[in-house]
Amino acid sequence: MPVQSALDEQLRRDVLRIGRADVVVGIPSFRNAATIGHVAQMAARGLRERFAGSRVAIVNADGGSGDGTADRVREGATGVPVAAGRYAGPSGKGSAFRAIFEAAGLLGARACAVVDADLRSITPEWIARLAGPVVRDEADYVTPLYARHKHDGTITNTIAYPLTRALYGLRVRQPIGGEFGFRADLARTFLAEPVWEGDVARFGIDIFMTTTALAREARVVQAFLGAKVHDPKDPAADLGPMFTQVVGTLLRLAARYEEAWAPVVGSRPARVVGDVAPVEPEAIPADPARLRAKFAATRHEHERRWAEVLSAAVPATLDPDAWARIVFDFLAAALRDPDSCERLAAALLPLYYLRVADLLDAARDLSTAETEGIIELGALAMEREKRLRAAAGFAARSRG
Repeated sequence: MPVQSALDEQLRRDVLRIGRADVVVGIPSFRNAATIGHVAQMAARGLRERFAGSRVAIVNADGGSGDGTADRVREGATGVPVAAGRYAGPSGKGSAFRAIFEAAGLLGARACAVVDADLRSITPEWIARLAGPVVRDEADYVTPLYARHKHDGTITNTIAYPLTRALYGLRVRQPIGGEFGFRADLARTFLAEPVWEGDVARFGIDIFMTTTALAREARVVQAFLGAKVHDPKDPAADLGPMFTQVVGTLLRLAARYEEAWAPVVGSRPARVVGDVAPVEPEAIPADPARLRAKFAATRHEHERRWAEVLSAAVPATLDPDAWARIVFDFLAAALRDPDSCERLAAALLPLYYLRVADLLDAARDLSTAETEGIIELGALAMEREKRLRAAAGFAARSRG
């Protein structure tokens, strides 16, 4: 049975009209008319100024906005061909990325970069740093490295970064950052995976891409992009669905790629493109009390699963070592039953609320740069926990 295209008729017509492009910037969107024009303008400048000798294009894969999002892209992308239209498939960022991957293939692109539609801090240099290492054949996959406020990126800080680092051995600070660069053949690898009806079609896409690149031993580098200023999300109010989709995908992929990560010991830094400069990002409010209230309100529906999964009772506060133990207990459960990953992620969510509340308290009087020291302690705790589990035959016994 043929695989359905991820492009609607308008988007396909635009892509075919462009014909060929060496470097493509993809922008997924849904109701981003207020911000996407600036993103398109900066992307177009980056393509014109930094890839002047190449054929270039911008692809906007939209979720059906009725606010003029596509018009703002065409208006902003001066001097660069634009393909803009709806993607096909489940609603979500991952489905938009799937359409961008397909469009890049039709265009015969060598390199592709993707950027979020709500960015306010993007500059032309972002495009150069995301796509440039691929064009120069210095990397297969480029992740962002930017300063985010200490209250931003809590899923990254508590689990996506430290667990990915511990498993695959590379310190990729923003594995779900939103902005990436990659080779076209890696995009074809993403497209070929049978994942486009589940969480990868939504918020699981970023961790899917990064994990796939790491597990397949792609050359991964980080591009320093300065501060990320975008539409923020309160960890107590907005991040439940994102957490379950990201973590469910992370656990499922860990079960799939166990042979790749099981022998890995410790971690090494990923090479950085661009000079890293200290930046203090725009402040984002967060309330530890609200997070603890959400933990208290949601814990009862998951306590039975905790009793099945956890090796010790949940403490009143979650320091880095206690959190690492809990995360690896859930990973062990995922290895035993990969089909339970989404349910496991949902059961881990209340504990995430508690961990983030403790993290916010610990960072209360610290700058964003100083808070990195706390994040590092959490990552080292994950690495220690992996070593302890490995010494006890963790990988083999998890399959039991």
